[in-house]
Amino acid sequence: MLGVGFDPVTREEALRVVVGLAEGGGVHQVVTAGAELVMMAGRDPALSASLARATLVLPDGAGVVWASRRLHPPGLPARVPGVELAAQLLQLAENHRWPVFLLGARPWVLDTLVTRLRKTQPGLTIAGARHGYFDSDQERAMARRIARQRPRLLLVALGQPRQERFIAAYQDHWKDLVAVGVGGSFDVLAGVVPRAPVWMRRQGLEWLYRLLREPKRWRRQLALPAFTLAVLRQYLADRQR
Repeated sequence: MLGVGFDPVTREEALRVVVGLAEGGGVHQVVTAGAELVMMAGRDPALSASLARATLVLPDGAGVVWASRRLHPPGLPARVPGVELAAQLLQLAENHRWPVFLLGARPWVLDTLVTRLRKTQPGLTIAGARHGYFDSDQERAMARRIARQRPRLLLVALGQPRQERFIAAYQDHWKDLVAVGVGGSFDVLAGVVPRAPVWMRRQGLEWLYRLLREPKRWRRQLALPAFTLAVLRQYLADRQR
């Protein structure tokens, strides 16, 4: 999709793939990408290269699914929202007894999430948790801390593209884990930020709900019309060829 490759899997298939990766060993990066990240990758060759090396790239956004069906019919089967993927991975981690490391979000949000998980998923092993307020000089130390805790599942909620860059940069520090970038999922899982109503999700309008709740996001949302125009240009170019 405009230079970013996606895996054509449903959420259920993606979960089965992650189980296989976690049980099979090695270090794997899972990316949940929407239109905004695709546009970032188009401007940043290093980010684009890191996405190309990821084990699994999933469509977290109605725009990406729409574009796939225009450019590459029949297209991607469905969205794989990062927040839903994160919630189900935590459940899988509890079922399979995978130690989990939670990285990201504001300090009080992370504390709220850890407290909630200990109540709702008492069988979940939280190997470590650290908020996302650290600078680039501390990244290597953070990667080493994660390595010492030996998690099998690492959920990184540092926002895009920081979380993708962090995972790609420090994979060689870790052993036998699946690292997943989950954006703002910790806020939702902690109960701090509500998700859009179901009808808006079904209509692909979750982006609008977030914009209405957080008007300051408008600059970031400019990526959506830019993405749409880029897709239409590509579609017309393909038709002409």
